[in-house]
Amino acid sequence: MLARLKDPLAWTNASQVLKTVAAAVIAWVLAVHVFDIAQPFLAPWAALLTVHATVYGTLKRGAEQIAATVIGVLVAFGAGHVFGLNALSVGAVVLLGLVAGSMRGLRTESTTAAATALVVLTTGYSDDGGMLAARLLDTGIGIVVGLLVNLLVWPPLRDRGAAHQIDVIDDRIGDLLCDIVATLCAGREGTFDEWVDRANALDEEIKEGWRVLGQARESGRLNPRLATPGRMRAAEGFDGILRRLEQAVAETRSMIGTISLVPAPTAEWLTRWLDLLHRVGMAVRDADVAAMRAVRADLDAFARDVDAGDQWPICGALLVNLRNILEALDVVADAQPVEVPGPSALSTT
Repeated sequence: MLARLKDPLAWTNASQVLKTVAAAVIAWVLAVHVFDIAQPFLAPWAALLTVHATVYGTLKRGAEQIAATVIGVLVAFGAGHVFGLNALSVGAVVLLGLVAGSMRGLRTESTTAAATALVVLTTGYSDDGGMLAARLLDTGIGIVVGLLVNLLVWPPLRDRGAAHQIDVIDDRIGDLLCDIVATLCAGREGTFDEWVDRANALDEEIKEGWRVLGQARESGRLNPRLATPGRMRAAEGFDGILRRLEQAVAETRSMIGTISLVPAPTAEWLTRWLDLLHRVGMAVRDADVAAMRAVRADLDAFARDVDAGDQWPICGALLVNLRNILEALDVVADAQPVEVPGPSALSTT
């Protein structure tokens, strides 16, 4: 619970939920009490669909929503006049609405035209030109309210969420390396698949990091907040950190496969290598740049004087894996904590 309360992504998502609720309620109130629209069900629905995680996304989605709704209303109007309300007209509006939704530019609203046409047709408004105009006005109110609420009420910036998502991954890589050492030193077996599963889970977290980072960059587009340019500049290095994390996880997965090939788990060289691996894991977890540089020097010394005999191919592979992990994560450790500076820090840059 404490972790969730400290998660900026959770707070951003919570604020978006509240803004979506507020937009739907405001749209309905305006449609009923200001514009006197009978049965204004499309106003809160349009507002609900329009509010997006970013200002740019809201504008884009609003435009798509308007186009899809207009198409849906016109399809219902045409089908109602030609066929009336029956099974044939229902099938026709759904088919035409889905075909319209498959067109480029409307694919994110692939079912909106069909749903709008279906609602308008089955509620009996398709043969009433005045009611069709009211439905368009109803939808327009919802879209405009959704746009204004997301634009004017704390426009979302997703950079802190991206920073938090990225910041925890290297800690979990360090935990995995330390757990590998603890398991091998304790003589436990049958854990290679579990380690691989954890590495795969880290890959999924990195993919989520890329997704959130893309959303963070989109959140800076058209965002009127004064801090937007500085915060976007502060997040420019996040992509490089994610690429290094990807490399570290790939090397860790390769290392796990190589460890499973070690024929003598009590070999002296393996004991020394496990000590180095443990130090790397601790340094990564603690973001200790000095410790990472020290273990790299010791790793180089170990590579020069190690005597692994006929196990040298395996030993050499593990040395390469460990050195690559260090190479990937020393810059990541130097960037810790991954964060976006607050307003006071941005004002001085």
